[in-house]
Amino acid sequence: MHTFLTRGNAILAYTLSVSACLTFACFLSTVFLNYRTEVALSTTKIMVKNVPNYSASREKNDLGFLTFNINTDLSHLFNWNVKQLFVYLVAEYETRDNKVNQIILWDKIILRGDNSVLDFKNMNTKYYFWDDGNGLKGNKNISLYLSWNVVPNAGLLPSVNAIGRHYFAFPSEYSISRL
Repeated sequence: MHTFLTRGNAILAYTLSVSACLTFACFLSTVFLNYRTEVALSTTKIMVKNVPNYSASREKNDLGFLTFNINTDLSHLFNWNVKQLFVYLVAEYETRDNKVNQIILWDKIILRGDNSVLDFKNMNTKYYFWDDGNGLKGNKNISLYLSWNVVPNAGLLPSVNAIGRHYFAFPSEYSISRL
């Protein structure tokens, strides 16, 4: 009849085919879900300084400082196909030299089962708000928005922007005080 290797190959091929079909069904069951939600963002303390870049040119660049508030509930985004969320706060602005500048100021990984209600007050940025020139001082059109990547068990890795932005302006004078 059939050898041991032939039967093993048939069982393995069948098992892989069934696994592939189940994985595809898992993907199809959640691919069309809407992962957007509303978020309330605000800023409390805003400063801008002109500090040395410490690169080869030794020129001074703008460094922004801000504290922010986030309030949103992301718990409804978790379903049986979501392992984790990678949440990040983005600042977007325009300068004379660059049409679009985007900087990630803060991030957080939320695993399934963790507290997914974000209610943070007076948070400091996790990463520096550097500009590659002097585009922050007096800039009146800085927007903050929250985004996240949904990390699934199977399927696409969507990047989602929250509903709601916060606009603020940097002061027109450099701060000389310490933080």
